[in-house]
Amino acid sequence: MNTSLSHVVEVRVLLSVFAALIVLTAITVAVSYFDFGEMNLIVAMGVATLKAALVALWFMHLRYENGLHAFVFLVGVAFLGLFLIITMLDTIEYHPSVQAWQQSQ
Repeated sequence: MNTSLSHVVEVRVLLSVFAALIVLTAITVAVSYFDFGEMNLIVAMGVATLKAALVALWFMHLRYENGLHAFVFLVGVAFLGLFLIITMLDTIEYHPSVQAWQQSQ
């Protein structure tokens, strides 16, 4: 077997990342009981982004790949964020109209 084509991650590292994901899941549940007002979405997305980064870096072995793979992944995440921001801006723009329509029903 050619070991240059694969990367073996220590079980200790994988268990540490798993434990961090469990802690972050507990934080996600705990945060759901608090009202942060306008920051609710930002807090939830922050914790979710951190969990996704841990999964991508260690369980998908992105941490051990060359820079091109990381660059492609980050560009994809950046475009996803851009599309979500554009969608949210559109939603904010039409929110008063939707509320007025709902109240007239």
